[in-house]
Amino acid sequence: MGFLTMVEDRPTPKSVYNWRVYMSAFVAGSAAIMIGYDSAFIGGTLALKSFTTEFDFESLGTPAVNLLKANIVSCYQAGAFFGAFFAYPFGHFLGRRKGLAIFATIFIVGAGMMLGCNAARGLGLMYGGRVLAGIGVGGASNLSPIYCSEIAPPAIRGRLVGLYELSWQIGGLVGFWINYGVDQTMPSTHEQWIIPFAVQLIPAGLLFVGVFCIRESPRWMFMRGKREEGIRNLCWLRQLDADHVYMQEEVYQIDQAIEHQRSTVGMGFWQPFKAVFTQKKVLYRFLLGGSLFMWQNATGINAINYYSPTIFKSIGIQGTSASLLTTGVFGVVKTVVTLVWLFYLIDNFGRRRLLMYGAIAGAVCMYYIAAYIAIAKPADNPTDTLSSGGTSAMVFFYLWTVSYTPSWNGTPWVLNSEMFDQNVRTLAQAWAASSNWLFNFLIARFTPQMFAAMGYGVYLFFASMMILAAFYVWFLVPETKGIPLEAMDRLFSKNFPARKAHAIVLAEVKEADREFRRHSHAEGKFDSTSTEEQKYVVGEKHVEQV
Repeated sequence: MGFLTMVEDRPTPKSVYNWRVYMSAFVAGSAAIMIGYDSAFIGGTLALKSFTTEFDFESLGTPAVNLLKANIVSCYQAGAFFGAFFAYPFGHFLGRRKGLAIFATIFIVGAGMMLGCNAARGLGLMYGGRVLAGIGVGGASNLSPIYCSEIAPPAIRGRLVGLYELSWQIGGLVGFWINYGVDQTMPSTHEQWIIPFAVQLIPAGLLFVGVFCIRESPRWMFMRGKREEGIRNLCWLRQLDADHVYMQEEVYQIDQAIEHQRSTVGMGFWQPFKAVFTQKKVLYRFLLGGSLFMWQNATGINAINYYSPTIFKSIGIQGTSASLLTTGVFGVVKTVVTLVWLFYLIDNFGRRRLLMYGAIAGAVCMYYIAAYIAIAKPADNPTDTLSSGGTSAMVFFYLWTVSYTPSWNGTPWVLNSEMFDQNVRTLAQAWAASSNWLFNFLIARFTPQMFAAMGYGVYLFFASMMILAAFYVWFLVPETKGIPLEAMDRLFSKNFPARKAHAIVLAEVKEADREFRRHSHAEGKFDSTSTEEQKYVVGEKHVEQV
């Protein structure tokens, strides 16, 4: 199997995998640069000497400093929680593209407010700006994965939604290293800590400009009754004519799915809410999608992202500069592994196996780190150089990063973007994104207190939660790779266990596609002798033989 091999649900013309669909997904996915940057830079910036001096941290006791840092970090997640829900009406009425532009604007206003913060004015602008910026990224975290999922051919859907995760890691990489850069090259002044805050404006501005270069989601346009315009956008994305057999199949699937929803859930603004409370299968997927982010945050990733200096100090890394350098390497490892996840693992290895293997491997690493801290007690025995035991703990920390990044980092976003029907997808993504920000908020708010009270027990807690997450996925989460969005309802039915659902539904989808093509050719709809359609028919015969 080649590095970029794809598992297709049906024979697919090569033109479908074109630059337009990748470019559109990258623009929408770039919203996550803002999220990744904040999660990476904020902890290191609050640890800079220039920041602690300007706001007189030395006069405060440790509990007060911990509370202040937790409040600055967590009010961003609180804003994001509400922003994820605000995105539902914007996404429903205005579309994914305009919604992204609006939330990028809100983020820009919030980031600008933070730049007015200083010792004389106090931290009021900081708190207000971070709440507004949080609302902006919360809304974007809802609409961005949905857009990527809705424009994607099934064989590369994980890869395109994964561009959202790649953008998150790009933002994180910049955020981790910018703190190290200003710490090493600038004097300890107001400008030193304000520059990392100002950099937030760059990705938000690029997203705002970029959304005017892409087209609206065809599936959203179908849902809003703009069928002809939706077909034009779909043809633009696929680089195929409307009468091509592949286009006819996809349009037919979308029409059938919308008709099914119209006759069951309904197409109005309030109908998805009704479906959640009246249809058990919809409620089940809502709870399943939201719970994935509980398990994701239970791995400890956001404790590491937001409080990396505290994490590395507990292992034995001494000094702000050393912690920032170690954090920067952490960002590099995450970004490199994300590329492997994006271009190979997510659409070949699959979502389900990644989550289970990543949880088990990550738990082993966390247990080792906890054992080292319990035995060596590095916080009680500080040294200028890391001991051999400390070095081994750092190795296991990076092994944990390699285990977590291609599994729980981005895969829950992929699953939530694809597992719901069209008319409930925006509300479902709002629920999933808000779940992420709720658990993110809890971790960001209480991590300093957890380390103060539990010590190495924090690592034992995260490791044990990862073991439980593996069992959770085994029993409840089916594989979704290669399954068309319109077949997800069948995939999550209760007719068969999660571990067997993928094989059964994929076989049903292929049989339905073969039947559609047989009828179409029998009726003489696709008798063209063009080279491209000849190849398509050859591919159909090959699938039938298999």
